[in-house]
Parts: sequence; C-alpha cells; structure tokens
Amino acid sequence: MKNQNKEIVEVLNDLIRINRDRIAGYEKAVENLEEGDAVLRTLFYQLSDESQKMKEELASEVRSLGGEPAEDSTMSGKIYRAWMDVKDVFAGDDAKSALEACEYGEDAAQKAYAEAIQDSAQFPENIQRIIRDQKDLLRLSHDLIRNKRDEYKADAKRTQLH
Repeated sequence: MKNQNKEIVEVLNDLIRINRDRIAGYEKAVENLEEGDAVLRTLFYQLSDESQKMKEELASEVRSLGGEPAEDSTMSGKIYRAWMDVKDVFAGDDAKSALEACEYGEDAAQKAYAEAIQDSAQFPENIQRIIRDQKDLLRLSHDLIRNKRDEYKADAKRTQLH
C-alpha cells in the first residue's frame, strides 16, 4: 500500500471507529429510554442506521485502497474518543439525559470529522467529498438531537410549572 493510501486508510478507519461507537451509543440510549418513548426510540434507531451506512461506505473505500476496515472502537483511534465516554455518561433513564448524552456524542463526531477534513486536504477529491458529505449529514443529526433535547427541556419546565 502506498504511503498516501496508508494515511487515507488511517483517517477513514478513525471515522469508521467513530461510527461504530456512535452506533453503540445510540443502542445504549435506546436501552435507557422509558418503554413508552417510541418517538425517541425510532429516532435513535434511525441515527444508528445512518452510522451503519456511513461505516459501510468508509469500509468500502478502505478496501478499495488495499486496507482492512477497522473492527475496533475509538480507544485505538487518534481522532477523538468521546463516544466511548457517552456510553458511560447516562445518569438517568429519562429522555432528556439520553438526549444530552447523545448531543455530547454528536459534538464529538463533529470534531472528529472536522479533524478528518483537515487531515484529508491532500487526499483524492472523492475521499474528501465522502468525508464532507458525511460531516454534513452528521451536522443535521446533531441539530435534530439538540432540537429534541430543547423540546424535552421545555416540556419538563412546563410540567414543573403546573
């Protein structure tokens, strides 16, 4: 494998790790939800599926470059390790806590992808595009999680006032 291919594979594998941890984080979030919270359960499953698709896209690129897709978590990744922390952050079983932890994880994913964009400045355009497109998609997910968290906060305040 050429030197640049090794560097590309390393960056893509770090993003695969982030997505693996994101999947595990959303699975943990589902476990911590109340039985009746179907809306959040569905959202968390959708976001987990989103990461599964991104992980597969990245793995395909790694294989095409002659590398092996990462099978481990971010503990050995260089970009960012926060999703592992998210899995241990859940302080309560309420939706607001789950959403706050997921937002923290989404922030971590944004940081990882921002660093990957910096690291990929000399990569082929198709690789840069994949990283940018996935970061944009994750930004939408981050905003969705943040908005849901704000909704749950507002609902909790209204409930306290009554």
